[in-house]
Formats: sequence, structure tokens, C-alpha cells
Amino acid sequence: MKSYCIVVVTLALFAGGCAKQTGPDQSRPAPPLPSAAKGPAVELEVAIFQGGYGLDFFERKAQEYAQQKGLEVKVWGNPRIWEQLRTRFVAGDVPDLTWPGWGMDVWSLVYEGQVQAMDEELAKPAWDQEKPWKDTFIASLLERGKYAGHYYILPFNYNVFAWWYNVKLFQKHGWQPPKTWDELLALCAQIQAAGIAPLTFQGHYPDYMLRGFFYPWAISVGGLKAYEDAQNLKPGAWSSPPFLKAAEMIAELRDKGYFQKGAMGMEHTQAQMEFVEGRAAMIPCGTWLYSEMKDQMPPDFEMDFLRVPAVVGGKGDPTLLHAAPETWIVPAKARHPELGADLFRYMTSLQNAKQFVTEKHTLMAIQGSDQVELPHYLAAPARAMREAKAVWHADHTDWYPQLKEEFESALAALLNGEITPQQCVEKMEQAATKARQDKRLPKHTVHYGE
Repeated sequence: MKSYCIVVVTLALFAGGCAKQTGPDQSRPAPPLPSAAKGPAVELEVAIFQGGYGLDFFERKAQEYAQQKGLEVKVWGNPRIWEQLRTRFVAGDVPDLTWPGWGMDVWSLVYEGQVQAMDEELAKPAWDQEKPWKDTFIASLLERGKYAGHYYILPFNYNVFAWWYNVKLFQKHGWQPPKTWDELLALCAQIQAAGIAPLTFQGHYPDYMLRGFFYPWAISVGGLKAYEDAQNLKPGAWSSPPFLKAAEMIAELRDKGYFQKGAMGMEHTQAQMEFVEGRAAMIPCGTWLYSEMKDQMPPDFEMDFLRVPAVVGGKGDPTLLHAAPETWIVPAKARHPELGADLFRYMTSLQNAKQFVTEKHTLMAIQGSDQVELPHYLAAPARAMREAKAVWHADHTDWYPQLKEEFESALAALLNGEITPQQCVEKMEQAATKARQDKRLPKHTVHYGE
């Protein structure tokens, strides 16, 4: 049975066209009402992935926008929204604004001309700041949605992906969070001697280990240039020495028994329960971890952020960070694409971005939105984001979805001891070669600017 929620806000057109804008700058008039909303009542449709953040914030912002613009906004959501949206994109009956969720291949929609280019909209003034809307975003996150010189996919909130450690467990035993690979090996031996698993992971979803172990160590060894070459499908990049070294490091942790026994068979929440209940000292995960596990955490549990331990002598700057946003699009065939973009501009105002951070305990892709009172488990990631010399992403798994499956399979086989590190990276290189030679696949080039 489909599960979704619909809210419809209906208001008569205000005399004079639109209501006065509310917000921190009361002296500044509201942005002009787009011409599409003049005359008869206009209804916008907003379709949202209904996950841990719920729908209430988006419903409220839609109502506020509707009151200012004198129109109707329908907001609905579903945990598997992409299943409803796929058929609608085929039919050309699409919403005006959508967060299509992780199950939608958004880049294919871009290639097919199904996503509205946002360049003109981004050049417009920000809702509540004296600058172009484009300049309010964290640049590295906004650039992720760019293709062939145009912006298509826009970031909203984002997650920092790193490691987390059990604070009280570390305090009890006098352990210090490791900053380097050598420190990690020494610490793991101490944790193991105490009868606790040094590391657990969400083995049922190997992407956690790619992002938590493999990519960061390849970057630490070879720098962002090595990782850029791999994402850009440069021949030989995926089997190059930095990636082989990362695979060897993972195999070393495996062979020394530093990964929790049985982790390969664990769902994400199972592994995360092992962590919060103190049977594992550290875990790779994104900043959603606390929100996802808060109802299962013991009353005195405390976790904190930990950068992936770096390889001493490697080419990667130790501040390099992995962050990935949740993204929204305006469908090209929307009935009111300009208004859909304008509503998203309102949702991403600095005031509203700060509200989302405060209410939903996540970080936003809007500069300055973290300048609020943050819970301790977000304060360190926010600080790391500000300090990062560059922010990297696993873009290739979005551009070339078949690579994600092949890479996950190779890493799972390595973790299970079924293949060697050399065979692991060779399998990845073979998959990358296949993608590179597939002329049907649009190709991307990335440069992070380290």
C-alpha cells in the first residue's frame, strides 16, 4: 500500500499582488511575484522523499511561501517516491519541484533533458541576502550538480562521512582517537586486547566501506590527483599504487582481526547497534548516524567525530573531507518551473537553512547556516567542513551506476578474504575500462581544486 501525506494550502490572491516578506530583513520588499502566478490561482506540486526528516518542515515552508505569493502548494512524500516519479517522468506529468530520493537516477534525467537548467535562477538575488543566490551555497556542493557548463542538480542538506568513536569507552580505557594509520594499528591492538572489536561496519552495504576505508586511504596515499584520475576514468588509475595500498591496508585490518566478526552480514542498523552498545569501538558512517540511532542509544552513550586516520608521508592533505548533499531538481516539463525554483530559493534562504539545521540536526549546503547552536555530534563535522582544504565526493557512482555495483562486489570479496588486494583493484579497473569504452555513457570530468 502506498504511504504518503498531502498538504494543500489554498489562499486568495492578495490585493496588490503579494504579501510583504517575513524574515530578518523586514525593510526589504518581497521578491516580485513571478508572472506565472498572476491571474487565476496557480497550484504548485512539490514531491519529496519521505525519510528521517519527515515532511513537516517542507509543509510549513510551502505554506509560508503560498501566503506570500497568493497561490496553492501541494506537498506530498513517500519513502520510495522514485517509484511514483519514474512513471510520471515518462508520461511528462511531473511536479514543479522535487527531492527524488536515492533511488532515482537523476543524471539520466539530466542527459534526457528532463531537468531544468538553473543558471538563470541562480543568478537572481538570494532571498534574504544581498548577493546572488548561487553565492549562498557551499561552492563544492553546488558544483556537484553541474554538467556541460550548466547547473541542474541543487544541494539542500548534506552529510559528512567519516568515522565515529565511543567517547566513554575511550575515556574508560584511556585511549586516544587515532590521527594516523600507525596510531590506528597500535590502538586496535589495545582495543582487541580489552575484548572489544576495534571496528565494525555495515557489511550488507559495501558502499559504507568504500567511503569509509578505501577511498579515503587511496586519497591519503596518492592525494586528490590520484582520486580525480580514477573518477575521470584515466586508464590504469583504479589499479594504481594508491588504490592498491588502500586495499592492502583493508586486508591488513582484516587479517589482524580488527574488524568485528560477522560484520559482513550486518545491515546498517545492526552494525550501528553493535557500536552504540559498546561491542565495537569505532564505525564509519555519515552525520545521519545520531538521528538514525538516537532511539536505540543507552542514556549515557556519547559518540564523537573522527577523521579517517591518515597515512604519514602520503600526498593527501589531512583536512580533506568527504561530504555529500541531498539534492533537489526542477523538472524541465513542470507546469511552473520558475515558481518551483523560486520556492526552493525561499527554502534555502539563510534563515530557513538555519531553522532546518536546528530542527532536523543536520548540516545545510548554505554558507553560514551552521552558525547556530549545534549538538556536539555536528559541531566537529561542521568545523571540519570549514577547515577542509578540499571536499571530495564519490561522484563516479552517480555518473556511472554500474561502477558502484562492481566496486562493492570487489571490496566485499576482499573483506571476505576471497580475493587479494591486487585482484580487488584489477576488478575495479576492469569495470572502469568498460565504462570508459561505453560510448553510450556521457562522461564527466572532476577537479576538486586541492
